[in-house]
Amino acid sequence: MTISGLLNHRFILFVFLSLAVLPFLSDSRSMYIMFTQIFIFAIFAMSFDLLLGYTGIVSFGHCMFFGIGAYSVSLFLKNFDATISYFLLGVLVAIVLSGILSYLIGMLSLRLKSHFYAMLTLAISQLLFVLAEKWRSMTMGGDGFTFPVPELFRDRLSFYYVCLILMVILFVILRAFTHSPLGKVLKAIGQNEQRAEALGYQILHYKVIVSIVAGVVAAISGGLYAVMLRFVNTQVFSIETTLDALLMSMIGGLGTLFGSILGSGIVELAHHGLTELAKLHPIFERWVIFLGLLYILVVLCFPSGIVGSVQEWREKRKQRSMQAATITEQVE
Repeated sequence: MTISGLLNHRFILFVFLSLAVLPFLSDSRSMYIMFTQIFIFAIFAMSFDLLLGYTGIVSFGHCMFFGIGAYSVSLFLKNFDATISYFLLGVLVAIVLSGILSYLIGMLSLRLKSHFYAMLTLAISQLLFVLAEKWRSMTMGGDGFTFPVPELFRDRLSFYYVCLILMVILFVILRAFTHSPLGKVLKAIGQNEQRAEALGYQILHYKVIVSIVAGVVAAISGGLYAVMLRFVNTQVFSIETTLDALLMSMIGGLGTLFGSILGSGIVELAHHGLTELAKLHPIFERWVIFLGLLYILVVLCFPSGIVGSVQEWREKRKQRSMQAATITEQVE
């Protein structure tokens, strides 16, 4: 492992340990809720990063997997019993449904070029949105419904650690996935699909695999989100949910995974801060405008995202050091 890689690993470990220690420094209930939401959306953004950041697949309907996870867990906890067993069963059903749906969508559209996958995922997500709106006997439509949660999740501190641990575990798994031989093929597809295909790789198979993995991870985040709110409605199927993941991934840095965690933190903290400022002046009630300005600023200053830009700066610095060492050797 290079020194740059070692420093990167140490920084990531420092961030995770800091988040683990944070509750001992403050017992604010609102802080627990805000950081729990950051962890959940970080998981969702990482799943989106697998598609766009690593493989170059654009999905406008990634929220459908998030919504499937949210409704699956909610319906099990509402109609049966608020226990860990039924929560896990709801997550399992969400994983299976998301895996099957992402496989079918992938086989139908990923063999085609251009924007077909993006448009098909958008169409199906909106179909699920309408279905959730109309099937009021099951979903209560746009009004949504509340439901009880397992006793472990009723304590905000306990749920904080559950979401933190899951985020770290999924980060480690997805990092191993992207650094595996399969992950390297995905990166090759994202950089130059024609060349990867010319080398003999079955492009469709790899795209379907990453689509299934991304859908499953998104479903897990959706289930956690519903438990955090103890409420669910059709907004989980809205395109704004997908756009949030896109925003978080691009601010943090596409193709980095850790950038999705950082981007989630920046977006949610900015949202929270602007909401608090709205109490002081009405202009901040239009917090979406200021969030858009923040996004423009980050894109202009960090075209590859914050983490991506830092990595590029390190690579350039390393190359300059190597060139300087080479010149010194030639002079001597």
